[in-house]
Amino acid sequence: MSRHRIVRGMDYNDEYDGYDDVYGHSVDDDCVSPTDQQWLFDRTRGQHSMSAFIKKNKNIQEEAEDDEDYDEEDEEYQKARRDSENFQMPELDDTAQAKLSSCVDEVRSVVGDAVSERRIVETSMRFDYDIHKILDEILNEETNNKDKGKRPPMLKLNTTPAAKTITAPKPTPTKITLSTVKEARRGFDIASPKAPASPNVSGRNTPTEGGDEAGRCTNVIFKVSKDQAQRNTQQLYDQERSSQKSQIHMIVIGHVDAGKSTLMGHLLYDTGNVSQRLMHKHEQESKKLGKQSFMYAWVLDETGEERARGITMDVGQSRIETKTKIVTLLDAPGHKDFIPNMISGATQADVALLVVDATRGEFESGFELGGQTREHAILVRSLGVNQLGVVINKLDTVGWSKERFLEIVHKLKSFLKQAGFKESDVSFTPCSGLTGENLTKSAQEPGLKAWYDGPHLLDVIEHFKVPERAVNRPFRMSVTDIYKGTGSGFCISGRIETGALCVNDKVLVGASREQAQVKSLSIDDLTQTSAFAGDQISVTLGGVDMNNITVGCIIYDPQVPIPITTRFQCRIIVFNVKVPITIGYPVLLHHQSLIEPAVVCKLTASIHKSTGEVVKKKPRCLGQNSCALVELETSRAICIERYSDYKELGRVMLRVAGVTIAAGMVTKIR
Repeated sequence: MSRHRIVRGMDYNDEYDGYDDVYGHSVDDDCVSPTDQQWLFDRTRGQHSMSAFIKKNKNIQEEAEDDEDYDEEDEEYQKARRDSENFQMPELDDTAQAKLSSCVDEVRSVVGDAVSERRIVETSMRFDYDIHKILDEILNEETNNKDKGKRPPMLKLNTTPAAKTITAPKPTPTKITLSTVKEARRGFDIASPKAPASPNVSGRNTPTEGGDEAGRCTNVIFKVSKDQAQRNTQQLYDQERSSQKSQIHMIVIGHVDAGKSTLMGHLLYDTGNVSQRLMHKHEQESKKLGKQSFMYAWVLDETGEERARGITMDVGQSRIETKTKIVTLLDAPGHKDFIPNMISGATQADVALLVVDATRGEFESGFELGGQTREHAILVRSLGVNQLGVVINKLDTVGWSKERFLEIVHKLKSFLKQAGFKESDVSFTPCSGLTGENLTKSAQEPGLKAWYDGPHLLDVIEHFKVPERAVNRPFRMSVTDIYKGTGSGFCISGRIETGALCVNDKVLVGASREQAQVKSLSIDDLTQTSAFAGDQISVTLGGVDMNNITVGCIIYDPQVPIPITTRFQCRIIVFNVKVPITIGYPVLLHHQSLIEPAVVCKLTASIHKSTGEVVKKKPRCLGQNSCALVELETSRAICIERYSDYKELGRVMLRVAGVTIAAGMVTKIR
């Protein structure tokens, strides 16, 4: 056992009288720990090593430089550095300030820190922010100084991570122009350095008066082929599509269990788009599971989970042809948990079918507050769909009652009018998806034929108006899916919102502005050489990393890039909210197929729903059924357009905790 001291009664003065090894002192005062030697400065050793260091570096510098008189810290370099430190940026308006900042960043990326801030700013303002003229002037000025005997600091062309230092030859000085700079670049042939992802520098468009597209994003110009640059898309569209049937995308929406998938499956079967053999297979398999009534729904609900749960979970696609149209059917999920999928499908739609269940109690549960009948109708109208066909399904369960039909029509008419649909753009059709009554033929059932002599469902689809396609606008496409193709490269799918796309075209990808080339494209698994606005296509891209493309990002025209920002203003209509919207309110932003976290960072004004007049500036909160101008800020930079420029890309939806709380239109991009 160890011996313990009695510390309570110990006299510490007596205890340490004979001790020399007091804490903090060595046993021998003349002895220094070997490890301390490295921290002690020896004057003689220091002078010797310093002179050796200077001599060694001088020899290295003499070997590296042909001219012994050159010194990196010469008078010119010091002057440039002093000018940059003492110079203050001039006070300009927002547009000029954005252009100036962009020019300064462009020049810095080429010449580094060799030129003073003052000279860059003065040159930029003198040449009205023309980056080509600015670079030519600065580079030629450096060359002229060299010809006169003034040796300025070397100009570093920081165009790539592996950039090399380039200096003009000494015997025959050459004129350095922007073409010399372009030859030093690697990768894609572009006319100016690639814009960074930061939206506050040069990654976003410079705002111009009136939204003129020619002035958009003037600081980033990407080279494309001559054919792509001079293409007349309207003329090409007329040549290729004039003899073909017009195409529309129709989304089928409604409350869960309203019979949407069964209705569309039976319609596909009656129009000959599903073989008798496949239908017999579905019938036998559904019988085994005791779900024979789902046999038509299985035409569109193909996954095992959808069939086991008896509900649609993702947007199913199929195609039918009428006398004058090719219709792409989009079967949207009705369950509230899959509304984000429904929104993604609705952004691709031109027209919509709203399916309601005529069974007593079922219609009421879907139509009352919290049901998806109301929410789906509001969502598709907010996303730009203005033609709606209302299908009153399962009318056979109420004995083809005319009174029940008129009751449902009366309730829906007033609601749809409030939602923004015109009465002339809405039709009401009674039918039964399970029996096939009034789908492709006029009413045959005596109970229905007795009081209804209107069009059948296929006739309603036939009379939908084809919306005007923005073919002659710059190319824009939202990515809805990404997958590995069978050949080289990878494939993306989505709907062309505006413009046209051809094989071998160059495009830009998302907020990174990475350039890619179209290797091939197809529509409904058929290879095409070109596609136009309104087409749902699959594209094989080359020259871009698959990891840099995500669902929801925008593919767009290099000649007219899309604005990139993290903050924008929009005009929103607030629906039913439990908690009033205030500054700092977190939301999920839905833009096309993109779902991005965002924050309400500013409440600009409350406005009147009809007139748009400002009711109150800077309100403290927004309640339900209100209309307001707000600013949203996203966690990362996104591609977005103003509604006045591109209606297709200027709409947003705001959702919180699985509920859609607002819909809006982008009015200003910061």
